[in-house]
Amino acid sequence: MPRNIVIYRENLLAYSETFILNQAESLQNFRPYYVGTRRLNGLSLPEDRSVVLSSGTVVGRAEELLYKFSGFAPRLHARLRQIRPALIHAHFGSDGVMALPLARRLRVPLLVTFHGYDAAMHDEALLALPNLRDRRLVQQRPQLIREATLFLAVSEHIRRLLIAKGFPAEKIVTHYNGVDTHRFDYRDPAQASDLPPLVLFVGRMVEKKGVADLLRAMQQVRAQLPEARLVLLGDGPLLTELQTLAGHLGLPCDFMGRQSVPEIQQWMAQASLLCVPSVTAQNGDTEGLPTVVLEAQACGLPVVATEHAGIPEAVQHEVNGLVVPERDPAQLAAALTRLLTDAPLRQRFGQAARREVVRRFDAGNQVRVLEQLYTRVIGQQLPSAAAQRSVTS
Repeated sequence: MPRNIVIYRENLLAYSETFILNQAESLQNFRPYYVGTRRLNGLSLPEDRSVVLSSGTVVGRAEELLYKFSGFAPRLHARLRQIRPALIHAHFGSDGVMALPLARRLRVPLLVTFHGYDAAMHDEALLALPNLRDRRLVQQRPQLIREATLFLAVSEHIRRLLIAKGFPAEKIVTHYNGVDTHRFDYRDPAQASDLPPLVLFVGRMVEKKGVADLLRAMQQVRAQLPEARLVLLGDGPLLTELQTLAGHLGLPCDFMGRQSVPEIQQWMAQASLLCVPSVTAQNGDTEGLPTVVLEAQACGLPVVATEHAGIPEAVQHEVNGLVVPERDPAQLAAALTRLLTDAPLRQRFGQAARREVVRRFDAGNQVRVLEQLYTRVIGQQLPSAAAQRSVTS
């Protein structure tokens, strides 16, 4: 019989966090309960396995504040004692800090996955963020390091950042989120060869995504390939600013807003390549390893990306894609133009990318690794250094 576990995220669950839901719902030997302080108008969660501290009532908001400032939440504790979780798995370091009182109260192991900003942002920037949990991550990092059982890093890049911030290497395992290689199935890039050249971007409109560099690069691409088209999927705080920049550049492009997974797959089927021009933000924020990179590669869609964070762990230059320096629109434009004008190269990169994703990043395999880690943690047996290396290869 599957053992119950808690998946903790303070806000359950943003549309952009499908990777959390997909991973948890793929577990075979554990039954996930989604626990947080409030429910977002976001992803649909199993109602019978969702536990929220505040439903928006005056009493609920008071209980939420009491928990955030004192860790005291009698009704939540009582509900979780009924569930009897074997462990708590918090996503993002800030939520790991917020889950510490639950782990203490229930006396269960706490695992924390670090995804990107939570490991990369400068402490001064984290302290300036409006969310209490982000400030707590800085203030209570020593307690988190001491009390959590295991930390999962979504890329080797994130693992290195955690070590630099004082997390003990022996308590960190690199564990890739992975991608469903059946849902994102291979399609021959030659099928799109008769379509106009289309560069696809998928992601939030925030600084670290590097969209401004992509717009400037596409202006140069279109000077040589006037028929080249840019389609951008996603929304975010910089959307209006980026639309204005595209207008100033005289660049015709399509900002399509947030799209569903099936819609993204349809765009990938039409695209010539995916561009991932990520950069390190001024506040230190970086990617972990963007899931969209793996999704595109699983589909056989070649990727042009920057040498940023964990991206080179999946996109290998001249093997299954092209990698250029950050914040260099000229080199980005050259790589885009090269791949847009070389159909055989796109096909070769796409096939190589698919093979690598199936070998290293298949979600089913990564979930099995995660279940092994859960089992070890429940038994208080942390993986050895050799075992840590084995789960990332």
